Amino acid sequence: MTNLQKIKNIIMGALGIALGIAMIKESDGAYVAVISLLGLGFLVTGLSTLFYYFTMSQFMVGGKTSLYKGVILTDFAILTLSLTDVPKGYVVIYLIALHVFSGLVEILRALEGKRYGGRWGLKMFHGLVNLGICVACVVNLKSPGICVIIYGLGLIYSGVMTILSCLRSSTLVFVR
Repeated sequence: MTNLQKIKNIIMGALGIALGIAMIKESDGAYVAVISLLGLGFLVTGLSTLFYYFTMSQFMVGGKTSLYKGVILTDFAILTLSLTDVPKGYVVIYLIALHVFSGLVEILRALEGKRYGGRWGLKMFHGLVNLGICVACVVNLKSPGICVIIYGLGLIYSGVMTILSCLRSSTLVFVR
């Protein structure tokens, strides 16, 4: 991980912690801000990936995957940004689905790291905690206020884990 990526991830982790605290303090209205920021994040990432495809990636081997990724992320952004006027229950279900996806991706990354002999314990723990948060939200689905608080705690946890993963020492491989 380069220094710029570390700085970006630390900023994203701090933003996650701040959003989690805001969701816990203002459980009624903070989910709109979280949905808006999540949608804007998807939109910026999707459009930058599409820009990368049209400027460079289309001439590279396997470059179409960046086109597909950009289109899918832009679609997620449009869907996410359209959820601001939807009842809170549906928004909580959408956030749970995103958290499940995040947890499963972390578990798959941990299993891949274990297969190749790398560090995998922290990623596995992070993925399992994400799935546990989703189960707690599904159990309390009838009361969206509690789900928003649980999701806020999950955001704080994910932000802390993102910052901790940036501060870990990484191995460098030098090729002669």
